[in-house]
Amino acid sequence: MAELVYRPVVGFAQTLFKAWDLKIDCKGSENIPRSGGAVLVSNHISYLDFVFNGLAALPQKRLVRFMAKESVFRHRISGPLMRGMKHIPVDREQGEAAYAHALDSLKSGEIVGVFPEATISQSFTLKSFKSGAARLAQEAGVPLIPMAVWGTQRLWTKGHPRNFRRSHIPITIRVGEALEASKDKYAGAITRQLRERVQELLEAAQRAYPVRPKDASDTWWMPAHLGGTAPTAEQVRESEAR
Repeated sequence: MAELVYRPVVGFAQTLFKAWDLKIDCKGSENIPRSGGAVLVSNHISYLDFVFNGLAALPQKRLVRFMAKESVFRHRISGPLMRGMKHIPVDREQGEAAYAHALDSLKSGEIVGVFPEATISQSFTLKSFKSGAARLAQEAGVPLIPMAVWGTQRLWTKGHPRNFRRSHIPITIRVGEALEASKDKYAGAITRQLRERVQELLEAAQRAYPVRPKDASDTWWMPAHLGGTAPTAEQVRESEAR
């Protein structure tokens, strides 16, 4: 079926990123299969992560169908676009429908994008992973493709203003080798292995990132364990519990 919405949106995004003069460094795209289903799994630090995850698949001529919260599909602007790109709405009160939709997409040979942390990490470190990605891959008989993005939080993340100026922000993307989701393993064990892979890729992306904060006021986007002033995971949990 012709992609009457997805490809023009991709072209618009690429034009926009050139206008912003983003410095995108993507390595490992060859690990994304050129055909057949797969579950693409990434860390989540920005509202724009899905865009950059999708860009990583373009060298393999693949389009990713992302699982996203249902409210995005109700928005008057984003809704028609999300539906036109065949992304998958997730109603957290009725997750079975989203799971079934994603499973059908995988079995039909699509790549499905999943953020197993479920929400943006305000500490910019990995949160715990939900097991849905592993279960989908097991049931569909497809591989898991781990990946990590870094720098996207500087564009637009939770609790900070958007930065859509021509600011020359580097974006680093690392895609890892496929992880087989064997049906004779527990989904929890696969999920732990998957999280370890994403953590390794995240650390590699951070090491490769070409810039550091300019001054003390610019340390907000760095996690505390790397010397930044982002809240720790514990501090985020305490804040959410209040």
